[in-house]
Amino acid sequence: MPPRLQALFAMSPEHLPLLFPPPVMARLTGLVDIDPGLVVSSFEAGGVAGADAAATLAGADLLITGWGCPPLDADTLLAAPRLTTVVHAAGSVKHLATPAALARSLTFSCAADANAVPVAEYTVGAILLAGKGVFSLRERYSRTREFVIGRVEPEVGNYGRRVGIVGASRIGRRVIELLRPHDFDLCLYDPYAQVGGVRQVAFADLLDSCDVVSLHAPLTAETTGMVGAAELARMRDGSVLINTARGELVDTGALAEELKTGRLSAILDVTHPEPLPTDSILFDLPNVFLTPHIAGSQGNELARLGIAAVDEVERLSTGRPLAFPVDLETLGRIA
Repeated sequence: MPPRLQALFAMSPEHLPLLFPPPVMARLTGLVDIDPGLVVSSFEAGGVAGADAAATLAGADLLITGWGCPPLDADTLLAAPRLTTVVHAAGSVKHLATPAALARSLTFSCAADANAVPVAEYTVGAILLAGKGVFSLRERYSRTREFVIGRVEPEVGNYGRRVGIVGASRIGRRVIELLRPHDFDLCLYDPYAQVGGVRQVAFADLLDSCDVVSLHAPLTAETTGMVGAAELARMRDGSVLINTARGELVDTGALAEELKTGRLSAILDVTHPEPLPTDSILFDLPNVFLTPHIAGSQGNELARLGIAAVDEVERLSTGRPLAFPVDLETLGRIA
């Protein structure tokens, strides 16, 4: 039997019990040597805060990280000479994969696939409710208190509605799979990838023709501001923009101006800036549905991330390849 790996938690402490509830923590401690009560949330120059944490880091082969883990800078890595692997119980590792970490050739794994599940579920729910006219009809019902039995709303319904997915990311692909059983007309824009059975279209054609446009692209130099005034002007009257990706994909000022006309609607879980100024008109427009960046894992959904991380630790401790290694060469164009 190979020697047990030495591991250390590095994340915001309040997330630990949700990520690793007792059965998950018990499984983890059966695989590696880790102190469940020791969680590092800040690294100091030349090491980490606290003598116990510093000593543990010095002997750590593995970091198990999550939201709140600071970047792995050169001083921190100098204090962790044995460190080879980072298992991230969250999505993006961009903030962890510093030049120093890349120079060390650290191996990264992340739980982005697990975190994609609730984001895709939120998106599909939003698409179905938007197609049914739920958001606008709820506003009207609340305002007028008028209820007419047998009234048919001719402008709503999901049968044959055209939905455009922007980005064949983990989340974008999962959204597509969840939408396949429904009677939608799906299309996709992604300059780098295709999805079988889904029509690939140009971005302009997607904007021109879709009833719903759902953003799932990563934030890169290429995608920043990809939906601006010109793109919004192309969208069909009555169409809906959904953003569960990154707020910076959309020009917020241009979006607000277009939404003020009432021509479009928007469902926004992310914005730029985030949070919005308290006087932002987006809070008051009846055709805007805002949520405070909650589409990703919340509450008991965090356990899914912890289980994904422990699965990776098990593979690592038994000499098997990681299931979700991060390709650092493509880090610049993924989420």
